[in-house]
Amino acid sequence: MSESRLFYGWVIIAVAFVVDFVAVGFFFYSYGVFLLPIAHELGDGSRLGANTGLALVNAVAAGLAPWVGNALDRFSIKAIMSVGACISAAGFAFLSMVESMLQFYIVLICLTAVGTGMMGQLATAKLVANWFIAKRGMALGIATMGVSLSGVVMPFVTTWLIDQYGWRGSFQVFSVATLIIVLPVVLLYVVNTPEEKDQEPDGRKRLAVPGGAPKVKPPQPNWLDILRLPAFWAVTLTFGLLFCGMGATLTNMIALAEDLGFSDYEAAAILPIGALAGVIGKVFFGVLSDRANIRSAILWAAGTQAVGIAMLIFVEAYWPLALASAIFGFGMGGVVPLHASAVGAYFGRHGFGKLMGLMRPMMLPLQVLGLPLAGWVYDATGSYDFAFACFLVFLAIAAAITIFGIPKERVAE
Repeated sequence: MSESRLFYGWVIIAVAFVVDFVAVGFFFYSYGVFLLPIAHELGDGSRLGANTGLALVNAVAAGLAPWVGNALDRFSIKAIMSVGACISAAGFAFLSMVESMLQFYIVLICLTAVGTGMMGQLATAKLVANWFIAKRGMALGIATMGVSLSGVVMPFVTTWLIDQYGWRGSFQVFSVATLIIVLPVVLLYVVNTPEEKDQEPDGRKRLAVPGGAPKVKPPQPNWLDILRLPAFWAVTLTFGLLFCGMGATLTNMIALAEDLGFSDYEAAAILPIGALAGVIGKVFFGVLSDRANIRSAILWAAGTQAVGIAMLIFVEAYWPLALASAIFGFGMGGVVPLHASAVGAYFGRHGFGKLMGLMRPMMLPLQVLGLPLAGWVYDATGSYDFAFACFLVFLAIAAAITIFGIPKERVAE
C-alpha cells in the first residue's frame, strides 16, 4: 500500500488522540485534583461524597452507551462527536456555578456524562476500528496515548489553574478549551469510514467494480444474539473487573500522596508518572495484541497492575510511591486499547459500536463499585489498604476469566 493511501488513517488516529486527551484529561485525570477542594466547599469534607460524583458519571455514561454505540454504527460519527463536545463544554460551564453537592451531581448526570459519552472513548474507538483491522491494536494503542498523555499533563495544569483561578475558574477554562479544540478538529477531520475516502481499512485501495459498487449496508448484530455469546460475557466481566480498581486507584492516588505528607505539587506529580508509563503501555500492549494472543496481553496487563497496587499498600517514601505508580500505570495503559482490540478481534468492526455500547451497562455494577468502595474504606479506616486488597482480588478473578473464558480465535473480517 502507498503511504498516501494509509495517510488518512493516521489523521483519524491523530483526531482520536486529541479528542481522548480532552474528553478524559479534562475530567477523569483532573478529577483527583478537584476532589479535595470540591469535597470541602460543597460537602462536609467526605471523600465518599466527592468520589460518588465520578461514579455517577460512569454510571450514566454506561447506561447511555448501548444507544450511543448503536447510533455510532448507524449514523454519522462526526455529528455525534460534535454534539457531545458542545454538551461537554456546557457541562464544564455549569459545574463552575454549582452551589451544593446535589447541584454538582445533577450537572454531572445531565451534561458531563452525556457529553463525554458521546464524544469520548466509545466514539473514538469505533472511529479507529473502522479504519484499521490488521494493525488495529497498534492504532488503538497510539490513539489512546492521548488518554495517558493527558494524565501526564493535566494534573499539573489543573493544580496550577486551581491555584490561580480556583476550581470554578478552572472549569470555565475547560469549557472554553473544549469548544476551541475539540469541535474544530471533529468538524474538519473526522471521516466516518475509509469507504468515504474510496479506501478499505488499513489503507487498502478499493477494488474497481464494473458499473460501480452498490452501497450495501452491513448487517447489524441483534442484541439478543449478542447476549447469548459466552465470549461477550467473558470479555465484559474481565474488563469490568479491570476498570473497577483502575479508576478508583487513579482517582485517589493524589490524595494518598498528600496523606503521606507530600506537598500539593509533589502529590500531583505521582499521577503523571503513572500516566507517562501508561503511554508506553498503550503502544506495547496494542502491538502485543496484534502480534500475539490477546489473552496473554490481557494477563500481562492485569499482572502488572496487581504489582503496582500491591506496592501502594506498603509504600511510605516518595520514590517507592512513584515506582508503584509507574508499574501500575504501565499495566493500566494496556486496558483501554486491549478492550477495544478484543471486541474488534472477536466480533468484527460493523457492529463494534453496538457491542462496545452494550458492554458498558453490563460492566456498570463492577465499574462503579471501586470509587465508593475506596472512599468508604478511607472514611471508615483512615487508609486505602483494604480497598487495594479488594482490587487485587478483582484482578485475580479477571485473570481466571481470561484464561478459561476468552477464546483464542479471532473473527475473519
